Amino acid sequence: MLEGPVSNARRKTMEARKLSDEYTVAGQITPEDVQEIAARGYRSIMCNRPDGESPDQPDFAEIEAAAREAGLEVAFLPVVSGQITDEDVEAFRERVAELPKPIFAYCRSGGRCQNLWTLSR
Repeated sequence: MLEGPVSNARRKTMEARKLSDEYTVAGQITPEDVQEIAARGYRSIMCNRPDGESPDQPDFAEIEAAAREAGLEVAFLPVVSGQITDEDVEAFRERVAELPKPIFAYCRSGGRCQNLWTLSR
């Protein structure tokens, strides 16, 4: 599974952190990253970043299209940074239970994804 750097043309490297055999977190990805994520054996991508949080981020629809083209399942569970609710944690648990493993989750830095994982345990 993907651990450590992944590269693409716009960004030299993206750091991914494996939290378990089933769940890895990273900062913002691009549609160009998706093929590499699939090639590394991930079966699902989860986005925990709201669209429009930053003007330079791709919309989830762009990531979703690339993921579906690569044969990956996707989930969009946007969470506002610093404002994770009990409802967010429960929705996260449900999505993790439903998605094929392993899951590659992303947000701006990977922090929200990691926090959701920790709170759901």
